[in-house]
Amino acid sequence: MTRTPARPFRSREWFAAPGRSDMAALYLERFMNYGITPDELRGGKPIIGIAQSGSDIAPCNRIHLETVKRAREGILAAGGVPMEFPLHPIFENCRRPTAALDRNLAYLGLVEILNGYPIDAVILTTGCDKTTPSSLMAASTVDIPAIVLSGGPMLDGWHEGELVGSGTVIWRSRRKLAAGEIDEEEFLRRATDSAPSSGHCNTMGTASTMNSIAEGLGMSLPGCAMIPAPYRERGQMAYETGRRIVDMAYEDLRPSKILSKASFLNAIKLLTAIGGSTNAQPHLVAMARHAGIDITPDDWRSGYDLPLVVNMQPAGEFLSERFHRAGGIPAVLTEMLANGALDGSVLTCTGKTLAENVAAAQVRDRDVILPWDAPLKEKAGFLVLSGNLFDMAIMKTSVISDDFRARYLSRLGAEGVFEGRAIVFDGSDDYHHRINDPALEIDANCILVIRGSGPIGWPGSAEVVNMQPPDHLIQQGILSLPTLGDGRQSGTSDSPSILNASPESAAGGGLAWLRTGDMVRIDLNAGTCDALVDEAEIARRKLEPAPPVPASNTPWEELYREKTGQLSEGGVLDFALKYRRTSEKVPRHNH
Repeated sequence: MTRTPARPFRSREWFAAPGRSDMAALYLERFMNYGITPDELRGGKPIIGIAQSGSDIAPCNRIHLETVKRAREGILAAGGVPMEFPLHPIFENCRRPTAALDRNLAYLGLVEILNGYPIDAVILTTGCDKTTPSSLMAASTVDIPAIVLSGGPMLDGWHEGELVGSGTVIWRSRRKLAAGEIDEEEFLRRATDSAPSSGHCNTMGTASTMNSIAEGLGMSLPGCAMIPAPYRERGQMAYETGRRIVDMAYEDLRPSKILSKASFLNAIKLLTAIGGSTNAQPHLVAMARHAGIDITPDDWRSGYDLPLVVNMQPAGEFLSERFHRAGGIPAVLTEMLANGALDGSVLTCTGKTLAENVAAAQVRDRDVILPWDAPLKEKAGFLVLSGNLFDMAIMKTSVISDDFRARYLSRLGAEGVFEGRAIVFDGSDDYHHRINDPALEIDANCILVIRGSGPIGWPGSAEVVNMQPPDHLIQQGILSLPTLGDGRQSGTSDSPSILNASPESAAGGGLAWLRTGDMVRIDLNAGTCDALVDEAEIARRKLEPAPPVPASNTPWEELYREKTGQLSEGGVLDFALKYRRTSEKVPRHNH
């Protein structure tokens, strides 16, 4: 059957090269060396790129070495020509000094591939935290039809009959180790038992969050995000994704037609309902900015008053395998739509609206997906704060425990307000070396502060803000202190930190002049965080040398520091924002 694309396939500019048969010959020639035929490339079929993020060095995404086989079969069945290519690897756990450096680097690489090669549409294989935003940022910049294929989470982890979630078990076991309840060998066993299969984090960490957000934005097929990597449905989803991207190529259904302000507001609200990661804030802002959409502090506030309905670690009890069986993201979207919390009219990659996509979805386990009017927590969104220490920071309220609220946020007549003595650390090495120093006299009325951990200071911004109390407090049963920092924290952490503070200390933010012993006042009702230091003293301190910043260790670290903005603005390469819809201009010939 002959089909006519809504927009001429850009690959024709290579393989037909109107008026330049010499160039068409050059472009075709080397593809022959692995057996592809000229008719396949010149027959008018769309060339479908498969952005391969799986490798041995990126274990969270390694499943895609298998999923792309089914995606290729789906592409072929629908009449497309698949072309797989590698992406810069991103692995949160092992990349030093931080994988945050790689999001923008992977973005740049993917932009160049999608812009400079004969690709008409692309499957974006995602999994680990930053593979999702980097891919969607690039897809918006180039603006060719694109669809997300998640690799899926691991199976539920179990240790001696107890659910152990990836990442979350690390932070909880650290406290048990400090309290003397377990030894180091037990610590390692608990951690390794949390990773029982292929896939990314099985908690609602950043990986699960960002793949859920991709589905909520309408950039992946319904149900894609939460299918566990080993399940048969993962291969089926890959096949259907391959089939669908061919249709999207013919329909010319690009990110610019799907990603709107309304879809990003939906994503912010979905983030609250699932208890998603604080890393979603810079990633979501970055994706929006590359799509030409501004996300303001007020937009974050629009999601604050919504309830948490997904009972999943770290904010809740269960893990991703059971969440999938409960109905996954489609069931949550259905619950939200039924209660007027989402705009169901937004367009998605299926060519249908969000509401149409999930019309048949059902909640199958009310222990995991709670009713909207009987949630795990009320008002569970990100709280936006500002003050003399920063212009913007966020706090994940869904992980505020009953003990934390009783200890710090329930003072009679001043509920939601806390004043504490600051203990300031210059980076995580300083924290680990000094947290148990008796000279600091850390007690339950202190707030732990870490600086030098933002995009410039680290560089890249590190997951270090979820600091635990000194051992002597943990042994007294005080498992968390208020924490504040200009870096990030793991999405698997159950710490209610104030984080992503912008501007960071290395960019002249207020944390640069804060000193150990200063009193800090946090008012969650007013959304403020201020050091109680008089203006004259602040002015004097600003004249003192800034906290030390380590030297760049690689060329990319230096370039990253030079070109990257603050976390409140998405931590993007600011100069890149002006490049949008680059696919509308075909690059000039190369010979």
